[in-house]
Amino acid sequence: MPWTYIVECADGSYYVGSTFDLERRIWEHNNDPAGAAYTRRRRPVHLVWAVEYDSVTEAFAFEKQIQGWSRRKREALIRGDFDGLPALAKRRTSSTDRWFRDGC
Repeated sequence: MPWTYIVECADGSYYVGSTFDLERRIWEHNNDPAGAAYTRRRRPVHLVWAVEYDSVTEAFAFEKQIQGWSRRKREALIRGDFDGLPALAKRRTSSTDRWFRDGC
């Protein structure tokens, strides 16, 4: 079954991915010279969150969604604070809103 997962890197950053074989993928992040370039420079990594899906389409879609999240929102997910996730959504402002807010 496909997985979406988050690993924490040695430098404290997070990497989000998806895979069919979670155990093998974590091993690759820590050992494989051909693993993800991001995690190769930040080893060791350890798994902090994962969820299994029925389809690869769902796992990949959620991977891409989490990749767009802020660090605080990812940490809420890792903690299991599902009620707090909506409040951590980034507010999209128009350029006009920014102009007034910044006093330009």
